[in-house]
Amino acid sequence: MRNPQLNRHGELQHLLTLDGLPREVIISILDHAAPFTEVTEREVKKLPLLRGKSIFNLFFENSTRTRTTFEIAAKRLTADVVNLNVSTSSASKGESLLDTIDNLCAMHADMFVVRHAASGAPVLIAQHLQATGRDHIHVVNAGDGRHAHPTQGLLDMYTIRHYKHDFSQLSIAIVGDVLHSRVARSQIAALTTLGVPDLRVIAPKTLLPSSIESMGVRTFNDMREGLRGVDVIMMLRLQNERMAGALLPSPQEYYKMWGLTAEKLALAKPDAIVMHPGPMNRGVEIDSAVADGSQAVLLPQVTFGIAVRMAVMCMLAGQ
Repeated sequence: MRNPQLNRHGELQHLLTLDGLPREVIISILDHAAPFTEVTEREVKKLPLLRGKSIFNLFFENSTRTRTTFEIAAKRLTADVVNLNVSTSSASKGESLLDTIDNLCAMHADMFVVRHAASGAPVLIAQHLQATGRDHIHVVNAGDGRHAHPTQGLLDMYTIRHYKHDFSQLSIAIVGDVLHSRVARSQIAALTTLGVPDLRVIAPKTLLPSSIESMGVRTFNDMREGLRGVDVIMMLRLQNERMAGALLPSPQEYYKMWGLTAEKLALAKPDAIVMHPGPMNRGVEIDSAVADGSQAVLLPQVTFGIAVRMAVMCMLAGQ
């Protein structure tokens, strides 16, 4: 069965999830992103690769970092960018998601970048475009519910490869609210596809999905035990807005048990890097001394995110 994210030639048609995306496609995206990192160092940062293309940013959920980096990436490729303000759009007046898409297609859209609170919304849009004969329009998932956040997963892979080079020798720990995290699901899918031999998940039992070990990870409830000897620490935000009921005693207790401090970081390898998808809660999942320390690569992640999103949009558009 053909992967719905690839066209009949095996090229990227949509980017909806990293789960099931072939290793060679992930590697190709990372390879394509590398030259774009150099563009940020130029005095003139624009490339004409997507000149004349119309990219619609459809953010049905709040976002600062993701939306901004997608907009910067598209503008650096000289695309025409339209940001849909959902709070004042027809969607807030009761128009269905697919009716909104149909109207935007009539405006000659070439690509939709979609963030939505409902898991599967970008997939639904891609299926609708296919069914209505408009499969020349591409869809990028910028985060949907608890399901996936593929470009965040890709920029995390780019960051790890930049600092550690070879995935096949690494011990990596993902720490925090895995239960509610679409980022964690994309990270795990990519890391297992890229052959990481030791992938650990560290979290309280109440913040672990019941089937997490079937995804090829080892689980730890003790942070000190889980961090011992790792090369990469990937922290996750505590997503209080997605929690139903009391899953944790208090933010202070969470920080004491699962917050990343300098003392806990010292259990990892001396050259371990610390990552976080943001926005981060200082004093809840990470101590300021660690977030601002020499092992943290949080700001390079953001910079690499622009290059990765440029690469994704170029590959989708056949450039």
